[in-house]
Amino acid sequence: MRRYSEQPPHSPKAFLVVVAAMLVSAASQAGPVFFPKLSDASAACNECHKQQTPAIVEQWGDSKHFRGNIGCFECHAAKPGAAGAYEHNGYTIHTIVTPAECARCHSREVAEFQASRHAKAAEILGSLDNTLAEVVEGNTAFHGGSALLVNGCQQCHGSAVKVDKDGRPTPDTWPNTGIGRINLDGSRGSCSACHQRHTFSAAQARYPDTCGKCHLGPDHPQKEIYEESKHGISFAANAGTIRIDRPKWVVGEDYSVGPTCATCHMSATSDQGVTHNVGDRISWNNRPEISIRADLADTRLGLANPIPWEKRRAAMKDVCAACHAPAFADSFYTQYDGLVDLYNEKFGTPGKAIFDALKQGGLAGDTPFAQRVDWTWFELWHHEGRRARHGAAMQGPDYTHWHGLYEVAKAFYSEFIPEAQGLVAKGIAAGGAKADAARRVGALIDATLASDDHRWFLGRMTAEEKAARERQREDFNKRYLTQPASKP
Repeated sequence: MRRYSEQPPHSPKAFLVVVAAMLVSAASQAGPVFFPKLSDASAACNECHKQQTPAIVEQWGDSKHFRGNIGCFECHAAKPGAAGAYEHNGYTIHTIVTPAECARCHSREVAEFQASRHAKAAEILGSLDNTLAEVVEGNTAFHGGSALLVNGCQQCHGSAVKVDKDGRPTPDTWPNTGIGRINLDGSRGSCSACHQRHTFSAAQARYPDTCGKCHLGPDHPQKEIYEESKHGISFAANAGTIRIDRPKWVVGEDYSVGPTCATCHMSATSDQGVTHNVGDRISWNNRPEISIRADLADTRLGLANPIPWEKRRAAMKDVCAACHAPAFADSFYTQYDGLVDLYNEKFGTPGKAIFDALKQGGLAGDTPFAQRVDWTWFELWHHEGRRARHGAAMQGPDYTHWHGLYEVAKAFYSEFIPEAQGLVAKGIAAGGAKADAARRVGALIDATLASDDHRWFLGRMTAEEKAARERQREDFNKRYLTQPASKP
């Protein structure tokens, strides 16, 4: 590796002003940002870190930053007195590089990200997920908060960064590369959540495993669903042929097999550019109890100027068009919409109405997760319901059915409804206003079960429906269960 001068500039503070001006000027020009040579300050950092943290220097040496002579100081330099700033070997620096710093050269990418749901990921305070991590599963013994929140939720969602009296990040908020990290300068996010430091590779961000750090598990198993899908199977079979490390990586031009998460949600096509807003091509939001259109969800979250869901769907269909005929994408969305509507109408909407009525009537108590019905309903929509909807979105049939709506139906009929009926009976026995509320909830349950979607549970299928089911069972038995006659 080349050697640089170990002598720092005479005035680090003045040098910081020059560097910032150079970065802003360079970023305003077309093409890549680069300097004719590495700054003396970054050269000094480099000489020390080759001894102290050699792997970081090696990673940086593989990066485009290295080829553009953008080093440690260009990213870590801080203004004296700024939040998180501290003196280090004669320089004023900060530990955490934020999207605000990245925006000096990557303004478009940062602006797109800041407009995305990823940028809001840390704002989960008050959610049921947060209640679980802080209260049900956690306590306040770790720096005044829950160790589970720090080690679990915030490692994906992001922490609200704090610093100690010396300007160093506190251990309850750092290390953290959560996608919605709330930084001291007011910016949201961590670019290194996807572009791991200090290589900051675009290719790495295109690999499904990068998204899988957060998008897996019982409530949002997108990585597992992808691996089950035709897309994931194709990637596994063709990972060495899709030239994932190319600067230009356009589906249908640079590769035609093995699409990854980035292919569909972020990367360029022949007709649209790269986006760092991962919601730009998503038309349903399947996070809540009842799926809603993505633009409505973004409006509720406070994102400015949300893109209409129809435009998002058209953008995703453009991605599909690189490999599939229009009729294929149209039919896929018809199937997907049908599954979302099925979940919403049969389970999500009536289930939420019954659960809300139990709470409003004082039949289930006010403390979240203190009653069995709280857990049952939460897992029904938050785990099983999401899996079914995400499975259909990504063409994972096993997650749509056996890990999805099968689990939803099992919980709905064998747990949720009996538990709700039990609470109704208990409320009626209590008498007074609680009995009146219980009767109203009981009527709602009865009406739900008597509907066309659920009357089978009461044995109220029509004669025609019963006959059709019986014929299907007989045909199945003939195919699989009847033994052929033995020869004489």
